[in-house]
Amino acid sequence: MLTKLVQDMLDGDRHSLAKLFTLLETDNDNFLELMSLLHQHTGKAYCIGVTGSPGVGKSTLIDSLLQMIRKQGLKAGVIAVDPSSPFTGGAVLGDRIRMSHHVLDDGVFIRSLASRGAQGGLSRVTGAGVNLLDAYGADIVLVESVGVGQTELDVMNIVDTVVVVMVPEGGDSVQISKAGLIEIADIFVVNKSDRPGAERLAGVIGSEMNLNDETSWWKPSIHLTQANNNQGINHLWQSILDHRRVSEETFNLESRRSKRRILEFSTAVQYFIDSKLRNPDFQDQGFESILSSVEKGDLDPYSAVKKFLSGSNS
Repeated sequence: MLTKLVQDMLDGDRHSLAKLFTLLETDNDNFLELMSLLHQHTGKAYCIGVTGSPGVGKSTLIDSLLQMIRKQGLKAGVIAVDPSSPFTGGAVLGDRIRMSHHVLDDGVFIRSLASRGAQGGLSRVTGAGVNLLDAYGADIVLVESVGVGQTELDVMNIVDTVVVVMVPEGGDSVQISKAGLIEIADIFVVNKSDRPGAERLAGVIGSEMNLNDETSWWKPSIHLTQANNNQGINHLWQSILDHRRVSEETFNLESRRSKRRILEFSTAVQYFIDSKLRNPDFQDQGFESILSSVEKGDLDPYSAVKKFLSGSNS
């Protein structure tokens, strides 16, 4: 069944794509098999991460970028990582309503994923979702992260270009250096730039970049936009294309993707172990005995891990 679902998705069936996204979030048993089936069909899409504090207009900005992408005849996918409901674990915000221009567009697939408390502002299956849209045939994949904070910077690990969005009155100028945004941003956007303080915030960002200029191959650009009326979007899109071109020419794109593959491997290993530990029937390598020793205090948790991984029961 899984193989047929994947094949139907590869043939362009949107319903199969939606079902596979649901499996990513709910079916732990088939996760590794699904990702293995998808892998040979990935590697073609270019992935753009859009991150920033809640309320800065990320969804509206993505909606405007989608219009640019579609005008060029490119196929796009969007993953909007929403905060989770504390009761159901489901997505709360439903960012798709703010991308209304593309609801009926067959060339755009938009999916909201619940963060489910994941650190880094991203759902734990976001990277897998990017691969799924890549295999589906999306030329561009946009990932909207749930927010920015000191632990919410993981978007840089799954995308090719990171766009950090701010607004003049959001107090972000104080947070720029604190949150590590200079380190992760390839492009800065000051959105809602018709509001007072936009030029000043752009100046603060520029000053911070000059103090932290450690990258020789790319200097992040700064754009003033009004996403709700498409102002500044042309220049932003051109900057994204420029970053892609320079990344490819300097081989930094391949370097970033190589690190991503290693991270995918580590994530898959962790996922496999987690799923095993959640299985009530799991008794491999004397796991129950080790767990009992930890529970009684006879064995410390860290020695228990070493014992479990080494397969030693004594």
